[in-house]
Amino acid sequence: MPIDSSLINRSNLYKKFSSKIFHNPYLDRTLVSFQGNKQAPFSSWFKYREGFSEKLVTYLLQELKPQPGILLDPFSGSGSSLFAASALGWQSIGIELLPVGIFATKSRLASQKINVNSLNTVIWDLKTINFLDYYNQTDTFNHIAITQGAFSSINEEKLIGYLFYCNNYILDDDIRSLLLYAAFCILEDISYTRKDGQYLRWDTRSGRSKGKNEFNKGEILNFDNAIHQKLKQIASDLDVSSIQLDLFKNSLSLQDPVEKPEPKLFQGSCLEILPTIEESSIDFVITSPPYANRYDYTRTYALELAFLGCSEEKVKHLRQTMLSCTVENRDKRNYLENYYTIIGGYQDFLKIDLTFQNQAALQEVLLILENYGSEGKLNNKNITRMLRNYFYEMCFVIYELARILKAGGIVAMVNDNVRYAGEEIPVDLILSDIAESFGLVTRHIWILGQGKGNSSQQMGNHGRSELRKCVYIWEKPAL
Repeated sequence: MPIDSSLINRSNLYKKFSSKIFHNPYLDRTLVSFQGNKQAPFSSWFKYREGFSEKLVTYLLQELKPQPGILLDPFSGSGSSLFAASALGWQSIGIELLPVGIFATKSRLASQKINVNSLNTVIWDLKTINFLDYYNQTDTFNHIAITQGAFSSINEEKLIGYLFYCNNYILDDDIRSLLLYAAFCILEDISYTRKDGQYLRWDTRSGRSKGKNEFNKGEILNFDNAIHQKLKQIASDLDVSSIQLDLFKNSLSLQDPVEKPEPKLFQGSCLEILPTIEESSIDFVITSPPYANRYDYTRTYALELAFLGCSEEKVKHLRQTMLSCTVENRDKRNYLENYYTIIGGYQDFLKIDLTFQNQAALQEVLLILENYGSEGKLNNKNITRMLRNYFYEMCFVIYELARILKAGGIVAMVNDNVRYAGEEIPVDLILSDIAESFGLVTRHIWILGQGKGNSSQQMGNHGRSELRKCVYIWEKPAL
């Protein structure tokens, strides 16, 4: 049977990498998602759904590069990769744009400096506090439009009173930071909202639900119960960690303990920060960039962004600055051209830009989707633009990763393939081909035993088929 001409470039790309694609039985959906952190100390405090598990990081480092060096995560999120690598003696560097991830990472760093007995004393004192006594009507939660009405009046007043008490009566900086983080971690639990991929889903009790079907998220915790449960969890994890550390130290004889370097964290876009990192300075990169799936993290984490003081304009700016993965993202080509010109990298810009233009499988699928858009077959006319922007920006990310990686260094990337209007976009193959254009070698494209099903709407229109969920392993050849 002749290959459909509309698939020929993707078919050729699959043939190129088919020998690298295989099921890794160690990997499962729990390991490569936040679910693997649900029961883990520290990382389970905050439900950061876009992260992968710390167990995955440990496995990758021990399997692929057991000798500690310098690790980078350019989309570090809440810091899972940084802390897991640090525990193995790696110096870790994280880049993160969203204040949500920055706050989570800094709070965990603060927790490592806390005297557990002092924290327990403060938590015990908090049980006697009526937070409504510290509520003042002049103090308000920094709502933005999308979060208005997220809390019952009593929960919001207690939250504001708790924040006032912590900021004004807790003198220890690290303990104060951790107490504020505890409130940050329970925002969804005490609200009428639930994170649901592309948006916040509203419980019908809020009066804001716009869905065709009534949505009830179940129990909405009252603030007192939620904050005391969270503080109990945090104190318990820190206490267990402290005991384990003491036992570890006492069990050592002549062997020195593993030094755990404190992670370094940079806030901003990796599109700007990666070009500033020294060439051939990184031993291992592990990351999971935003997927090309239309998820808007500035909406799903709107409560947390509002808690951190982000204004409407700040949130809109973050939405446009982040790696393009929503239909609202605008083209960054002119911005990247200007930036690379300013830093003296215009020739690099031209090389990256040409690599994008010459990626035949990508251009093939973009053309098909453009035609679908003109025929009204896409449920949003900007999907093609989003995908073009996504892969264009990922070209710059991958180029810089190849530049800063040492010879023999490794990139491990977690990502999913996607489908629009029944058309599969082989993200794993396209990104691996781009990586090879910049001098990296694809060692493995590990797939999970169970892939990702398409949406109910897609299944109804195009049938059921599975999309690959992957971990790509790229290597920079030794000199």
